[in-house]
Amino acid sequence: MSTIIYPSPIFGPVHSRRLGISLGINLMPADGKVCTFDCIYCECGLNAERRPTLPRPTREQVAVALEAKLREMAASGLQPDVLTFAGNGEPTAHPMFADIMNDVISLRNRLCPNAKVSVLSNATQLHRPDVVEALMQVDNNIQKLDTVNMDFIRLIDRPVSRSYDVEKVVEQLCAFHGHVIVQTMFLTSASGDIDNTTDEYVLPWLEAVKRIAPSQVMIYTIDRETPVSYLRKASHEQLNRIRDLVTAEGIACMASY
Repeated sequence: MSTIIYPSPIFGPVHSRRLGISLGINLMPADGKVCTFDCIYCECGLNAERRPTLPRPTREQVAVALEAKLREMAASGLQPDVLTFAGNGEPTAHPMFADIMNDVISLRNRLCPNAKVSVLSNATQLHRPDVVEALMQVDNNIQKLDTVNMDFIRLIDRPVSRSYDVEKVVEQLCAFHGHVIVQTMFLTSASGDIDNTTDEYVLPWLEAVKRIAPSQVMIYTIDRETPVSYLRKASHEQLNRIRDLVTAEGIACMASY
């Protein structure tokens, strides 16, 4: 059972496989997980087993804690490569996400102007205009699209809302007009009945990626303990094959093993 619950509202810095030295911004409670997905591969565990008792941090708490951490890092001669909205659940689900984003960008501009701002999101809040407007301001608008197969999404990502529609999500990602990075988890299972690395899943996903025309695609696989024990990493060969299919379409693609 995975037990990683990140401090809130600021954690790190940590070294990200994809982003470098990352200072995390966690808009979820410090003692549990709140997410609009319930992914069976989530390093923070399953929603029902990580119910928080504390509230989400307020806008003011985030700003104060971030400024203090950035000043502490500067005093020690360390600068983050990126300020990353991540942590114990979906960051854009915070009701004050857009206002918090404005504060973060202001602090970045004053205290670490070379750092990029990134958001790791599962793309479930793109129906909210304030969220989309905030995401248009960030350097790395990273949105999850593990597959376009709804049965697989229900099996792996397990959206909390019954109204989740992956086709609608693809349309919303298209509306960024390229100001988006598509992030996809590829994985298999011990029995082989879970595997989105095959053409059955990859080719329709690739067609969606071509429609979205993102600035980049990030593909990755399991790196830490998962809530269920039967999941397995996709191999280097599998990820390399998918990466090459994406780059053959003229779209930049990074594979993290």
